[in-house]
Amino acid sequence: MTRYHWLVLGLLIGAASSATAADPITVEQPRIRAAIEKSLPLLTKGAVGHRESRTCFACHSQGLPVLALTAAKRKGFAIDDEELKKQLAHTAKFLAGNRENYLKGQGQGGQADTAGYALWTLAAGGCSPDETTGAVAEYLLQRHQERDHWGNTSKRPPTEATPFTTTYVALYGLNTFGTTEQAERIAKRKQQTREWLLKTPAQDNEERVFRLWGLEAAAAPAEEIAAAAKELMAKQRADGGWAQLDSGEPASAIESDAYATGTALVALHEAGGMATSDAAFQRGLAYLLKEQQDDGSWRVTTRSKPIQAYFETGFPHGKDQFISTAASSWATWALVLAYEQ
Repeated sequence: MTRYHWLVLGLLIGAASSATAADPITVEQPRIRAAIEKSLPLLTKGAVGHRESRTCFACHSQGLPVLALTAAKRKGFAIDDEELKKQLAHTAKFLAGNRENYLKGQGQGGQADTAGYALWTLAAGGCSPDETTGAVAEYLLQRHQERDHWGNTSKRPPTEATPFTTTYVALYGLNTFGTTEQAERIAKRKQQTREWLLKTPAQDNEERVFRLWGLEAAAAPAEEIAAAAKELMAKQRADGGWAQLDSGEPASAIESDAYATGTALVALHEAGGMATSDAAFQRGLAYLLKEQQDDGSWRVTTRSKPIQAYFETGFPHGKDQFISTAASSWATWALVLAYEQ
């Protein structure tokens, strides 16, 4: 075990001792598998609905489902491989159509959020770097180069509402698809970003999640990553879930939901080093299993104002379908991480 993982373990144990007391539980593997198998077809259906209705790439209806689907595939779950190829081709085509703008430092709708999530999607699908991904990396380097982080342009909580999310997806894109010629500039941006992340406190769950992801991507000191993981874990609620907001309105946002819980669990494991066997992780899984609906989805109430005409993707929950798709993707990903083949 590395020094980093010992630090994470020690800090998380400390957080657990101060959290709400609860009897240790272990979620049974057959329950996890059944929940995943119920959700995967629905995630695919929603992604198909978006691809067939729009030419743009959507983080909520394509990016996040692809992240969940590819994670499931790596664990041996059957997915629609042909549809996955179509989703990746759709994403690549969308980026290629903006290639010249990227080279000029100009983006597309959603700016760095959309570009970063699109690169994350391609990486999850195993796509190799090419001229288009290099152009997107160039755009990310030029975007907000006068700042020490990337700022969001939209206010669509929780997924597009904070510079912590934007900064992480931009940094991930550079780490994954940056070219050799860009390496020196990428290293400089990474250092600037690391300093910003270290000095800037997170205010809600989305910020705590993506601050943790960001610190790991920016190669911050191990003790800082461990401290961010401890801070996120300490917000776990008595029911095992996490809430989007610590206080305020709407009321639904200060109650546990699948989006906040799924993002917290995935970040704690992937960036924070938490074992899926950890008591806190198991409690989070139990919450997700309890909240999954009969159709395989997780419903979360939207708190974003619509910026485009409403359309159906085939995913349930009407005007809550976009955030519910995102929530179901994160929840599925968290369950996949805990599944033992």
